[in-house]
Amino acid sequence: MRAFPIRCLALLSLGLLSHHPAMAASTPTFADAKASDPITLGLMQGTPPPADKQVNFANYLQFPNTRWAFSHQRELVPTANIARGQGAVSELPRAERSDLDGVQFTPLGGTQPMTWGQSLAANYTDGIVVLHRGKVVYERYFGALGAQGQHMAMSVTKSFVGTLAAMLVDEGRLNPAAEVASYVPELKDSGFGHATVRQVMDMTTGIHYSENYADPKAEIWEYARAGHVLPRPAGYNGAKTLYEFLQKVQAEGAHGDAFAYKTVNTDVLSWIIQRVTGQSIMANLQERIWSKLGAEQDAYMAVDESGTGFAGGGLNLSLRDMARFGEMLRLDGRFNGQQIVPAAVVADIRNGGDKPAFAKAGYTTLPGGSYRNMWWVLHNADGAYSARGIHGQAIYIDPKAEMVIARFASHPLAANANLDPTSLPAYEAVAKQLMASDAR
Repeated sequence: MRAFPIRCLALLSLGLLSHHPAMAASTPTFADAKASDPITLGLMQGTPPPADKQVNFANYLQFPNTRWAFSHQRELVPTANIARGQGAVSELPRAERSDLDGVQFTPLGGTQPMTWGQSLAANYTDGIVVLHRGKVVYERYFGALGAQGQHMAMSVTKSFVGTLAAMLVDEGRLNPAAEVASYVPELKDSGFGHATVRQVMDMTTGIHYSENYADPKAEIWEYARAGHVLPRPAGYNGAKTLYEFLQKVQAEGAHGDAFAYKTVNTDVLSWIIQRVTGQSIMANLQERIWSKLGAEQDAYMAVDESGTGFAGGGLNLSLRDMARFGEMLRLDGRFNGQQIVPAAVVADIRNGGDKPAFAKAGYTTLPGGSYRNMWWVLHNADGAYSARGIHGQAIYIDPKAEMVIARFASHPLAANANLDPTSLPAYEAVAKQLMASDAR
C-alpha cells in the first residue's frame, strides 16, 4: 500500500475538504475494504491493545486507523453529549428485502455494471440503512460499527445546523437579510461582518480562506488546530479556539457572487444560532430535533477547548437515528407524532438555491445542482436532496421513491468526487427498484 502523507490524510478526515471538485485528481492505492477491516487488523483489541495496534489522537486520522476511529471519536477528542431525551423510541417497522444486493447500475463515467452489494465494499461502507415508506428494507454494518454505536457524520453535521437556522428564520427570530455583525459583533472586522445570514447559510460568502491541503500555509491548518481536531506542533501560536480563528478570516471578493464550499461558514452560522437562542449548538440540536425524533441513542459533538461545538463536522450519531432525521424531512418535517421542522422549511430546502452560483464551483458529479440551507439539492427527476460528508457519510432523500438512505463509511479518500460515481447511480437504481416493485 502506497503511503499517503499524514498531514494530507489528517486534514482530509476533518470534514473540511468535503466537496472540493478537484480533490479526486490524485488516486493513491489503498488496501480494499476487506483487507483494511479494523477488526481483521486487530485495531484496539486486547487489554491493552499491542502498541502497534493502538489508535490515538496522534494517529487516528491515518488510514486504516480511520476505519476504527470514525466509530470511536469520543475516545479520541473532547466531546459534548446531545441527549435523546426521556421519551419512547420511535418505531421503524421492518420489511427487509432480499433483492437489493443484486440491483445493477453503471458507475458514472464507467462502462461495466456494478451491483448494489459490490458498491458497499467499493465505498468502504461502515453501515447503511434504506427506508422505504418509513420501513427498514435494508440494513448492514461492517468494520468497527454496529447498530449500538455512533459514527462520525463529518459534514452531514452542516445540514443539521442549516436546518436549525432555517427554523429560526421561519419563526422570525433570524433575519436572513441581516448582516452577520448585527448578530455577532465580534465578527464586524472579519470577512464575514458584512455578509448576510443568507449568504452564510448558502455558502456564497467572499472570504480569504483556503482549504488546499497541499499548501502548508493554507488557513485550514490553523482552523483545524484551533478546533482541537489536529495536534498542535511545538511552538504553535495560532488561534486556540474556533471563534478566535473566525475573527481572523478576512474578505476576498464579493459576497453573493458564487457558491464556495468553506466549512468556516457553518461555524459562523452556529455562532449566530447560539447568539440568537442563548444556548449552545448542542442544546439547540437536543431540544429542537434530537429529543423529538424518538432517537434510540444519544448523539454527541466534538468540541474545542472552550467547549464550542465543531458545527462544521463534529456530530456523531447512530445510523438508524440519522435515518430517522432523513425520514422526518421526507415527511415534510412531521415525525414521531409531531411537527418537528416546519413544512415551509423543508419546502425551502427541496426547492434548492442559486443554480448559476453553484455552477461556478464546477461539481461535475452534481450537474444542475444547488445548495440551500446547507443541503445539497440534486434537482433530478425524483427531486432528491442530500446531506453529504467526506469519506462517504450521507443522507439521501428521494421524495418520489419515498426512500431515505443513511450511510456511514471510512473511504480512504475524502472527497465525494471519489464516491459519487459508485454512490449516486446506486441510490437511483435502488429507488427505481423500489418504485418498480410498488407498481407490480
